[in-house]
Amino acid sequence: MRIYFSGAISGGRENLPVYQHIVARLKALGHEVPSEHVASARVLEDEASVSPRAVYERDIAWMRVCDAMIAEVSTPSLGVGYEIARALQKGKNVLCVYRKGLFISKMITGNPSPQLCLGAYGNTEELDLQINRFLEGLRSS
Repeated sequence: MRIYFSGAISGGRENLPVYQHIVARLKALGHEVPSEHVASARVLEDEASVSPRAVYERDIAWMRVCDAMIAEVSTPSLGVGYEIARALQKGKNVLCVYRKGLFISKMITGNPSPQLCLGAYGNTEELDLQINRFLEGLRSS
């Protein structure tokens, strides 16, 4: 499957190790992750010369061809929120994962969409369980 991964870039990079874990996990399971650059330590430098329009068009094109989306939402991000809404609007299944104990926007936690799954985690094992459940649900539907 093609999985679009979303995580904060300009909003903060403190969750970079988690982003790297998610992308590595998805790829190890045989999935394609077109947006894997989000998990790169150099993403800010690499994207500095890319125009906002080019980023928008590229990311929307990737979302269009992906089967589902996984977003790490522990760090508030306008871009991530936009991508989640866009994916749901297009009928994509979306998993939003976040660290236990954090306040997550009620626009995410209160969304009744059957395509939206939420998963809190305290460590990478719990994160992997959330990802596995989501992917298994996709395969069985």
